[in-house]
Amino acid sequence: MTSEYFTVFLIVMSVIAAIVFVALYFVDAGYGLFFDRKWGTPVPNKVAWMCMEAPVFVVVLLLWADSDRRFEVVPLLFFLFFELHYFRRSFVFPWLIKGKSMMPAGIMAMGIVFNLLNGYMQGEWLFHLAPADRYTTPWLASPQFVIGTALFFFGMAVNWHSDYIVRHLRKGNDTKHYLPKGGMFKYVTSAGYLGEIVEWCGFAVLTWSASGAVFAWWTFANLVPRANTVYHKYQKMFGSEVENKKRVFPFIY
Repeated sequence: MTSEYFTVFLIVMSVIAAIVFVALYFVDAGYGLFFDRKWGTPVPNKVAWMCMEAPVFVVVLLLWADSDRRFEVVPLLFFLFFELHYFRRSFVFPWLIKGKSMMPAGIMAMGIVFNLLNGYMQGEWLFHLAPADRYTTPWLASPQFVIGTALFFFGMAVNWHSDYIVRHLRKGNDTKHYLPKGGMFKYVTSAGYLGEIVEWCGFAVLTWSASGAVFAWWTFANLVPRANTVYHKYQKMFGSEVENKKRVFPFIY
């Protein structure tokens, strides 16, 4: 794809994200707490998450492997950072899920499509379209890389720790719902979403790229409305326990 067509692609992706952002304030996501069969045949969560997340891992791997820059230090680090997140999300996280929860096939399919597009969006820029002299070794000492990397791994730590807390809310065959506590859940009801937003904002900063910024915008547009829905659900379920928490951004929203 030429740079001109790639720019159009990024604009289209950004516009779609804006539509999704608005729509999710009116339509529940359809999985997890809000599972709804109207979104398609139920698929076991473990299988659905792996099928949904693995495509982005594979697409970025292929684009990296096909690049003449694949062993240059900075592109290689971008690749390793990105794939670290998606290796865990694709091949570790699904098998840590407890219980026999389901995800509608329609939700899984939409996730697959987005992840294919996002994998192309990140990999095509970083390993093929970026100017050859952009991501050279001095980039490692740039404010963008240093600050972005700190944000990326802080967000990843928050996300992983929040997943751990949620996984350990129940014991044995207990099927009750509990309000997550500890970590960033002290401040927000959707700490995992907070971590993921910070993580991909960090990736946008450390790559200082339009493709990274579009992914950060997609993460925000997808997760902030969901955090709002979760917050209101928890208000109904747990009442006063939620009063001092925000939705996704501590002290703000």
